[in-house]
Order: sequence, then structure tokens, then C-alpha cells
Amino acid sequence: MMADQTWITQIDHGDGIVELVLNRAPVNALEPETLMGFRNVMNALSGDNDVRAIVLSSGCKVFSAGLNLKQAQHFIRDDQRAIVDGLNQGFMALFACPKPVICAINGPAIAGGLFFVLASDHRIAVPRAQFGLAEVRVGVGFPAGPLGIARAMLDSNMTRRMMMRGQPIDSKSALAAGLVDEIVESDGLGQAALNAAREFAQIPPTAYASVKAQLRGDTIAQIEQAVETESAANLPWFTDETATAMARMIG
Repeated sequence: MMADQTWITQIDHGDGIVELVLNRAPVNALEPETLMGFRNVMNALSGDNDVRAIVLSSGCKVFSAGLNLKQAQHFIRDDQRAIVDGLNQGFMALFACPKPVICAINGPAIAGGLFFVLASDHRIAVPRAQFGLAEVRVGVGFPAGPLGIARAMLDSNMTRRMMMRGQPIDSKSALAAGLVDEIVESDGLGQAALNAAREFAQIPPTAYASVKAQLRGDTIAQIEQAVETESAANLPWFTDETATAMARMIG
């Protein structure tokens, strides 16, 4: 599969801090090629000993709206397999990254877009941000990778609320649920993320990677097995309901 990294702007802030700006206007919609590009960028940073912390941010007013529904509603079986592979590999590369990842959420992070947040280590949001898992409303279930990340990062009642109803929650609810760690005003988001990155960058990197592996290693192994099983089954992701549900969401 082709991998597109051109939508990700890398900024070197010095002291081992690298910012990845997601910049696919207007809403950072996700496609197979962009997800594979994100995977490649994350894997490269994970293996770079000079990188001490990573900041994820958005150059759009929306952090990420998830799948490109205009494109996805027309996906044939091979396209469905490609987007599932992209979601699995892209977000698992983030979830398993041994470096500290700080997510600066400047707007809505919806459906697939929420997994940038859930797979990160420290999450800072602005008051206008929203957080949702709308998959059920667009007629699809969850690929094994994102499903495993959601189960690991959200408690059972938040998975129930978000995954079974499909409606977003606001920043205050997200903070109360532990989905985000801080809320800051929009004009202070960039600085707050850099301040957090500098703090995390001071942690001994081998110890950080070790503790992260201790916390997530078993989950990652389980998810990788589930992804393998899912891939071997080679079932279509969409059902007879999906295209109609996506068209309704687009309006």
C-alpha cells in the first residue's frame, strides 16, 4: 500500500522534542495512505535515539474528524481491507511508541480521529474540543487495533457511553473521565504542550520506555494477536447498512 507522509509537518523544537502537525485540510480526514504515512513517521521517531518526546497537534480547526466518509461510502472490499490495515497499523505504531507522546487537541477528535488522543500518553485539550466514537452511527464496528486501544484506555462505562451511543462528549466530561489530563485556553495550547513535552523529555528514556512497555506490553500482544486473526478472516468491514449510514452522516 502507498504511504503518504506529506500531510504531516515535522517541527524540531530542540532538546529532543519533535512536533508532528497533522495538516490535511479541512478536517484531517483519514485514508489508508495517510494512516500508513503516519505509521512510518511514528516508527522512524520510535527508533531515533535523539528523540526524547513527541507532540501531536493539528493545523486544522478540527483535530481529526476520522474517516473520509465521502470517499469511504464507495469503498469496495479491497478498500475496506486497506483502511482497516491503516487504522490498525497507524494507531498501533502510536500506542506502542516507546517515547512520551503529548497530544494537543485544538478541536473535535471524532471516530478514528479520537485514537490519536487515546493512544497518546498525555492529553491537553481546549474548551471547544469534542471527543466521540461515532462508528456505530456510520454503520461500522471497530477494527481490532482501535478496539483494543479503546478498551485499554477507557473504563467500561465510557466505552459503553461513547461506543454504543456514538455521540460526542465535551472537554469537561472528557477531563472528568480521565480521557484528557488538562484543559487550557486555545491561545495557550501550543505552549502548554511544549511545557509538558519538556517535562517528559527529562525522564530517563530507557526507564520511560520500560515502564510504558510494562503498562502496555500485554495489551499490545493481545491486540497484535487479534489483528492477525482479523486479517486472516479477511471479512469485509462494511455491512449492507454502511453506505446508507455514511451518506446520512454526510448529509
